[in-house]
Amino acid sequence: MLNIDELKFDEKGLIPAIVKDAISGRVLTLAYMNKESLKISMEKGLTCFWSRSRQELWLKGETSGNYQHIVSITADCDNDALLVSVEPDGPACHKGTFSCFENPVWQSEERHDFSMQSLMDLIKGRKEEKKEGSYTTYLFEKGLDKILKKVGEESTEVIIAAKAEDKAETIYEISDLAYHVLVLMVEAGISLEDIHRELASRHVIDHKVKQEKMTK
Repeated sequence: MLNIDELKFDEKGLIPAIVKDAISGRVLTLAYMNKESLKISMEKGLTCFWSRSRQELWLKGETSGNYQHIVSITADCDNDALLVSVEPDGPACHKGTFSCFENPVWQSEERHDFSMQSLMDLIKGRKEEKKEGSYTTYLFEKGLDKILKKVGEESTEVIIAAKAEDKAETIYEISDLAYHVLVLMVEAGISLEDIHRELASRHVIDHKVKQEKMTK
């Protein structure tokens, strides 16, 4: 682990901290820390910044309740910037938006951003605002039994493709399965955060089991 004293703070004693959502990977905000706020962040496990406008320490969420629970803090290759991975309790922006970065400046016509969360949001939109001709809307209209049937069918397709050792086909079928599982999650009111927390808890349990086996 890098020591705080190895970090390079600027002439004002500050270091930029890019905050991102630990689950979606989406950038939430860019703020600044000094040594004191960084130490507080590490001690509390909550982001604490230095407010350049107010010239004071600022524990994110202290007023709004939108705390950011720190998963990890990583320095860049020059040790003069930080990447803070968090699990947020609410919006990161003071304007009430999930991220401070909400104003598009330019978008490539050939390339597009993609994340599981953005796909999940799109699927939720199809459930809330039915779009005529949409396959996703069709699944929601048919209901849980239809969705479960598709999950079962796609699971079988994955098995067939994997058994044939056809990598391209397996990737294709896993993608189909993943999409239908996301539809099921929306139908059941399950979020990506729910799955993230469950998998994270299993990782801890698995780690403990391995340790126990090693000590026997």
